[in-house]
Amino acid sequence: MCEFKIIKKNDGSQIGEDIVIVSYSEDNELLFKDILGVGLTLESALVLDVNTLNQTLTIIEHPLIKDFINLMNNLTGNKGKVQEIENFQAKLEDLK
Repeated sequence: MCEFKIIKKNDGSQIGEDIVIVSYSEDNELLFKDILGVGLTLESALVLDVNTLNQTLTIIEHPLIKDFINLMNNLTGNKGKVQEIENFQAKLEDLK
């Protein structure tokens, strides 16, 4: 069985180990569970890299990621609204 260490790209820190399940919740939060079923939840994160050779999974966190995932899910399901796209664009503009 492959058990992963979770590494944050943002700062290189390890935030979990012995992780065997990685998934997104209904609220698009990134969920991790270890071999005992104990979980860790990241509110706004993406998986960047999965390496089975060194058993690491690298993630990145940013407040906009959850909004982006919500938008992509809605657009994929043909539920996206112009207002939702405009709100996301405004958040991107605020980063400038």
